[in-house]
Amino acid sequence: MFIDAHQHFWKYNPVRDSWIDETMGVLKKDFLPKDLVPILKRNNIDGCIAVQADQSEEETQFLLDLAKDNPIIKGVVGWVNLMNENVESRLAHFSKDSKFKGVRHILQAETEDFVLNPDFQNGISKLEKFNLTYDILVFPNQINNIITLVKKSPNQVFILDHIGKPYIKSGKIKYWREAILELASYPNVYCKISGMVTEANLKTWNTKDFKLYLDVVFESFGIDRLLFASDWPVCLLATEYEEVLKVCMDYITSLSKNEQNKIMGLNAILVYNLHK
Repeated sequence: MFIDAHQHFWKYNPVRDSWIDETMGVLKKDFLPKDLVPILKRNNIDGCIAVQADQSEEETQFLLDLAKDNPIIKGVVGWVNLMNENVESRLAHFSKDSKFKGVRHILQAETEDFVLNPDFQNGISKLEKFNLTYDILVFPNQINNIITLVKKSPNQVFILDHIGKPYIKSGKIKYWREAILELASYPNVYCKISGMVTEANLKTWNTKDFKLYLDVVFESFGIDRLLFASDWPVCLLATEYEEVLKVCMDYITSLSKNEQNKIMGLNAILVYNLHK
């Protein structure tokens, strides 16, 4: 089974979705399962993980409701206020739905030391009880503090989104590479092969722009901890779904069929507990 491990759905609201600025006109509309299903079918993808884009429990419930009506959605990574003293009860509430697989906070919008806040770390500590993952969305300068968090949470499963958002457009790699190699040394951290096209030059990117960065994540995380993900519809800022898929498939073409299957779905099934 092929799984796209990172999608977004929304009913566009210009106030709530203010992060979609004037340079992102292609995203200023609704994106719903009915829009994605033909794309997945055309590309032989069997299902997807829906990931939060808004910091609200309302969106978490919205995604879970979509999953009830659309079997193509195999799991939901939602948002719960991890800083709240009632975090455990809210996790318990959403975990009643078997499609609730993990939590994400948009850390890239926070300060570098946000994850060191004791209240945030307390929230992270509650996830394991409910067998929930935590998706990490950060810029390279935030990874060192993520490493500190990971050290304190050896039994918590973490999944790095968008390979840590390296500075592909400028070609910078050294700082990001060093941070990724250390982060990947912790076996409870996985990584999504996603988001690269939107970190490159949106109009002039080329597949070769990604090779050095892919070399790093394959070297550091290995076959068993990498997951293909498209980041649709955000990827549309740079290219169509098929081209994002092709970047990954071209890179892994020399791998065995079993290794390809791990990256294209089996790892996602395992880490997001999709068999339940």
